[in-house]
Amino acid sequence: MNTDYYYNASGEININKKSTGKVEKSVKRLLIVAAVILAAQLVWLFGISPFIPYSTVEVHGFSPLNRAEILSLAGIDENSSFFSTNAREIQNVLSSHILVESALVMKRFPDRLSIFLNPRTASALVLSNINSKQVPVLLDRHGVFYKIGDTSSGETVNLPVISGIENPQIGMRFPSALVPLVENLSYMAIAAPELLSAISEIRIEQKTWDGYELVLYPVHSSIRVRTENNLTEDTIRYIMLMLNIFEDDIQKPHEIDFRSGMGTYKIKEQS
Repeated sequence: MNTDYYYNASGEININKKSTGKVEKSVKRLLIVAAVILAAQLVWLFGISPFIPYSTVEVHGFSPLNRAEILSLAGIDENSSFFSTNAREIQNVLSSHILVESALVMKRFPDRLSIFLNPRTASALVLSNINSKQVPVLLDRHGVFYKIGDTSSGETVNLPVISGIENPQIGMRFPSALVPLVENLSYMAIAAPELLSAISEIRIEQKTWDGYELVLYPVHSSIRVRTENNLTEDTIRYIMLMLNIFEDDIQKPHEIDFRSGMGTYKIKEQS
């Protein structure tokens, strides 16, 4: 700093104001330049870049929906930008696709977009007659019929089989009273798959007045089991225990009734 100091006649120190003024002007110029640069950056950041097409678009999808199909459904193209994109609206559109269980769309300011899709997964296989031919329709844990199963692809292997539902169509929903059933089947497929593999078919029968009941056909027994419209892990274990009691018995019941929570049965007397 070139500030000059000198003593006056009375011995006091005086500062050269001309040098001080130059410093102040230099500081002001620097502040003005910094302010201009900052303003330009803010204009670019908030006024221009959000209108520029996305630099990065991440798509986390699944087969058979590929990236191009997902972007087409979302309405995202090479001109889409942060301000032109309605994330909630796109999320709703993607979630409405029959193969999508849930969708998440995230915009990252100023020029990034991320799309995450979770596919529906099958909790059960429902037999349906379509064009006079029996075909399997996949049912997810929310009770939505979402896809015709391909038995040759292996996607239907080890799924519990449900029958008794007339003409299930893609997009239809399971009766609300039976949704807890598929939720439990989905849980047991992970927690106790050996229990589900012990049942070859779950037949749904409508009651005379209201509601539903289930008829189970075990894999290793000729005795069918009738229960209420839901299945739990404990219920199936109890059922299998009772069936084991009759494994070597000559006089076997045709059916065991579990609707009361306790197994009851009748054995026909030999004539």
